[in-house]
Amino acid sequence: MTGSELDQATLDLFDRSVEVDIRTPRRDGSESSRPIWVVVVDGNAYVRSYLGAQGAWYRRALADGRATIAKQDTIVPVGLEPDHDEDVNRRVSEAFQSKYGERSAASTATMIDPERSETTLRLTRP
Repeated sequence: MTGSELDQATLDLFDRSVEVDIRTPRRDGSESSRPIWVVVVDGNAYVRSYLGAQGAWYRRALADGRATIAKQDTIVPVGLEPDHDEDVNRRVSEAFQSKYGERSAASTATMIDPERSETTLRLTRP
């Protein structure tokens, strides 16, 4: 992992947010916006693609290595780094289960399955 860590205020915002919008650049210069879930584990923020590796925002973010996270009036430019560490992914899955399990059991089950776990991205300062 090479990116700088996010500040505590940003981590707190992500931790208390049910959803945030991820904005990724399109080839034509426009920006795509998608609501996603975010969890904080051991002082790092993580996201996953609900559609797995086929998710358009995920493919753009992975290729570009950057995105913007928006929550109401707060805009946070972020870097994105894949994280395939098994222990980290287990803890990220546990965090998704803890944060979202009671809200939406079926969606949470999807977010913690092996296919989606492979799309774990750590958010960093760009």
